[in-house]
Amino acid sequence: MRIAVLDDDRLQLELMERIAHEMGHTCSLHTTGQSFQQELRRETFDMLVVDWVLPDTSGPEVIQWARTNLEHAPPILFITHRSEESDIVEGLQCGADDFMVKPLRLAELKARIHALLRRAYPLCTDDVQRFGPYTFTRSALTVAFEGQEVLLTHREFALALLLFQNAGRLMSRDHLRESVWGQNPDVLSRSLDTHVSRLRQVLQLRPGNHYSIAAVYGLGYRLDAHEN
Repeated sequence: MRIAVLDDDRLQLELMERIAHEMGHTCSLHTTGQSFQQELRRETFDMLVVDWVLPDTSGPEVIQWARTNLEHAPPILFITHRSEESDIVEGLQCGADDFMVKPLRLAELKARIHALLRRAYPLCTDDVQRFGPYTFTRSALTVAFEGQEVLLTHREFALALLLFQNAGRLMSRDHLRESVWGQNPDVLSRSLDTHVSRLRQVLQLRPGNHYSIAAVYGLGYRLDAHEN
């Protein structure tokens, strides 16, 4: 999973990055609301962690912006020194999903991150997963479309399953590359485009069918479901 963190305390950012990596997630760090919002305009994340007091804005304003401007705003964890009941209420009312008071207790932080991600993205470990006329079989790395089996490479299968599990959600190019290829700087952008093009062809992911893949210029791809 990808987590974006906004905090003007460098030590706090280092702590969040370490915790995220220990949990197997990647982390993007920001010290200003401006840089945070700029990245959210071009990248997608599975979770946001936001501090209250910032040099150029406030945590509640950032969260309200995210809820208003992001098509699919991810779960948001508010972290702050403020501990009054009125502060907690304000933090949740502005759009945060959970609230923690500094200093952070690390075991609790991990538990809350895990709980938010689990609720937002239920982990399905079933070997067979169905999406309309598509049946994914993880052990065989195959997809059956209307009963017709399609054999995919490991990465094609991983990319297709990721897109179906996030249908309707814009996935940035870096998000898709990191999820399928990992943190590999040598993976070229055209590798992703080639894989998407093949999936569009062999799985018939085009307008007029049950699902289609839309390229969002400069951002990434989105799998859309259609009623037939």
